[in-house]
Amino acid sequence: MDALENILTRKSVREFTNRPIKEEDVKTILHAAMSGPSCVNARDWSFLVTKKNDILQKMAEANGKPAQPLKKAQLGILVLGDLERAFKPAPDYWIIDGSIAAQNMILAAHALGIGSVWLGTYPQMERVNNLQKLFNLPETVIPHSIIAFGYPDEDSYALAKGKGFYEEDRVHIDRW
Repeated sequence: MDALENILTRKSVREFTNRPIKEEDVKTILHAAMSGPSCVNARDWSFLVTKKNDILQKMAEANGKPAQPLKKAQLGILVLGDLERAFKPAPDYWIIDGSIAAQNMILAAHALGIGSVWLGTYPQMERVNNLQKLFNLPETVIPHSIIAFGYPDEDSYALAKGKGFYEEDRVHIDRW
C-alpha cells in the first residue's frame, strides 16, 4: 500500500482477534517509531513493549476506561518521554516527538495488516502517575500514550466505515 492510501484508510481498531503478532512485525513497528523526526534529533522517547496479557490488563486499568481495548490486544506499547534526552531550551517538545513516534507506529501497523488504537495518557496526570507507579519509572520518564495492537476482529472492523475526514471549512487560505 502506498503512503497516501495507508494514511487515508487507517481506522482505529478496538476489537482484536487472538492471533499473535510476530516479533519481526513488532520490530518493524518500533523501527517506524524511531524513524520519525524529533526536535534537534533528541530522540527523547522510549517504548515499553508488552505482549503479556496480565501486564496489558494492568496497563488498561492504570490508564482508565478508554484504555479497555488493551484487554483484548495482542501487543501494547507505552510511549514514554525521556526528559534527560529532551532539548534543554524547550523540553516540552518531547510531547510532539512522542506523538510523531506514535503515529508512525500506527501507520506501520496498518501497512502490516495489524489494527491499532491510540490511547491518550499525558496530560491526564492521574493516568501518568498510575503508569509511572505500575512500571516503577524514573521521574524523568513520562508516560505519553499507549497504543493497543492486534489483528482486527473482522465483524467490528467492517462496521467502522470510513466516511472521509476532509472538512473544507477547516481550511483557511491566506487569512482566517
